[in-house]
Amino acid sequence: MLGGAPTAKISLPALLAGSECVYLPSTQLPDGMSMTPELDQNSEPDWDTPLTLTLTPALLIHALMSTASAVHTGWASCIDDSLILSEQTAMDEPSGNYVRLVEQEFADEEQGGMVWHDWTLEIRIGSVLITGHWQFPTTAPPAEWDWHLREAERAFERACVLIGRRVRRVLAVEEPVSTETPPVRRH
Repeated sequence: MLGGAPTAKISLPALLAGSECVYLPSTQLPDGMSMTPELDQNSEPDWDTPLTLTLTPALLIHALMSTASAVHTGWASCIDDSLILSEQTAMDEPSGNYVRLVEQEFADEEQGGMVWHDWTLEIRIGSVLITGHWQFPTTAPPAEWDWHLREAERAFERACVLIGRRVRRVLAVEEPVSTETPPVRRH
């Protein structure tokens, strides 16, 4: 609000991480920030008013991928489509920006063919890809699987805010895996 009323200063990393926001009176705006009105101040801004933020890969990595096993940036995806087990994508069609969560498995030849499970969060903004991996050996205990999945899903959920999407959890029923059962023996 103008005229000496409190003005909100919200940092994107705090918003994405679910932290509390800091409110400063308009007289305490940091250097470089101003309250230059560009719209009619007698009415509320339109909900379709474009907003502009300055983000860097480092900010997104800090806010979303602090628990990832590995993070990197790039111009092309590091995901091999032939290794994908599951995938969720939230896309902003007009801009081409997207957020993608991919589950994949791969063998590492440098480590004697050890098989790794990986949940990968891939964020494309413009031509830049920001990627976080939550990786562990497939021989890891179930608790480690659950932790990595939960962390990757949480990061995906928060990253979807960048393109104006919400993530909703659903229940799924898994059918039993058909395996041959041994013949019944009577004692």
